[in-house]
Amino acid sequence: MAIDKKAIEEHIRGILIALGENPEREGLKDTPKRVASMYEEVFEGMNYTNDELAEMFNKTFEEDIFVNEESKDIVLMKDIEIFSHCEHHLALMYNMKVSVAYIPKKKIIGLSKIARIADMVGKRLQLQERIGSDIADIMQKITESEDVAVIIEGEHGCMTTRGIKKPNTKTITTTLRGRFDSDLIVNNRLMKLI
Repeated sequence: MAIDKKAIEEHIRGILIALGENPEREGLKDTPKRVASMYEEVFEGMNYTNDELAEMFNKTFEEDIFVNEESKDIVLMKDIEIFSHCEHHLALMYNMKVSVAYIPKKKIIGLSKIARIADMVGKRLQLQERIGSDIADIMQKITESEDVAVIIEGEHGCMTTRGIKKPNTKTITTTLRGRFDSDLIVNNRLMKLI
């Protein structure tokens, strides 16, 4: 589903009027168009399913590695900075750092693809918990490994700037699949790396 920029412009204009503003005043004339363009960019991930993202970023390397099925070798990319928007208030989720780990089975994913997956999944109306789950699903599809972990730490505008107003409050979520969930030794090794 493509993002309807024209409809966004109309609705933003209506929001400005509902806020008591004049959308024709100099500073606001182009605001609906600018917001629509921004939304098209920051919500780009809404255009794709997890399966489509897995296909889009399915660049793996198989010929250069030999992986034992019992291997506990961990590939970890940490501190991937992303942002997202809370689906409850459309508030910014920011200062988000994503760590993605997997135990290679048959395929090694290109490192830039891990960051691209995290970035694109963040570009949806989201819950932090779902970001971790979606990234893990996509990583499992691409690498064909059950052993995937995603740890996310972030701040939420709906917690820090409205409602309870608790700045610097951080939310940490973990999505643990396969041996990261079932094998205490593998889990402990991961947590020491994080």
